[in-house]
Amino acid sequence: MCYDIQAKLESQLKRAIRKNSPEEVNEILEKLEKFHGRPMFHVSGFDHPEMLIYTNDKPDLPTTAIWGLIPHWTQNSAAKEKIWNNTLNAKGETMFEKPSFRDSAISKRCIVHIDGFFEHKHINGKSIPHFIKRIDGKLLSLGGIWSEWINPVSKQVETSFSIITTKANKLMTEIHNNPKLTEPRMPLILNEEHEEDWLAGVLTESEMKTFNKLIAPAPDDILEAHTVGRLSGKNYTGNNASVTNEVKYSAIESGDQLSIFSE
Repeated sequence: MCYDIQAKLESQLKRAIRKNSPEEVNEILEKLEKFHGRPMFHVSGFDHPEMLIYTNDKPDLPTTAIWGLIPHWTQNSAAKEKIWNNTLNAKGETMFEKPSFRDSAISKRCIVHIDGFFEHKHINGKSIPHFIKRIDGKLLSLGGIWSEWINPVSKQVETSFSIITTKANKLMTEIHNNPKLTEPRMPLILNEEHEEDWLAGVLTESEMKTFNKLIAPAPDDILEAHTVGRLSGKNYTGNNASVTNEVKYSAIESGDQLSIFSE
């Protein structure tokens, strides 16, 4: 799945920089001043951070949104709290069927730009964190869906999103090997051409069927991964640049433990 990512501010602004003039980008930065000083070297979806997304309504300008989709029909804050840990990701193959995602999949799709994502590989009953990014150093454009929910108490509109996942490619099949899962998965990574297709308008029934061609694993030759330090617990270095530094692990047969031998 995709629950832990790195998404620095300049990365989240990728599409805005590509599509707009420097003057417009400066205006965007001024409006997003609250994001400064909040680097996202490592952020967990379970903390429901506010991030920048590009919606089909405003494809060239970033919109702030909470990670964890809140369907528009959610009744109250208690229902919101109950659902949004389960809507960090949405399976691309079933997004047109599931009640939580269907409306957004049909008419509200978005793109989320990130530097890379973290995933755990299971070895000898232990989990080893990896950082996955593009080989060429470019940013990842993830397919997502979004929603607008009106808080019945405050009457404020809360924008939220979910990251779409698909079946794993060869690399992610090796890493995302949790035996408790039915199959290995990975986030939906779009190439630049397919970004525009993903942000198309409201889909008809027939378009939904052809749209599924976009929901596919990333090519095997565009990603690379390396092991990193723990993402939680006492050995977690925190939300700082060193979180993606390579850390090597050595399997110790005695006691079936895994230990760090080099940093």
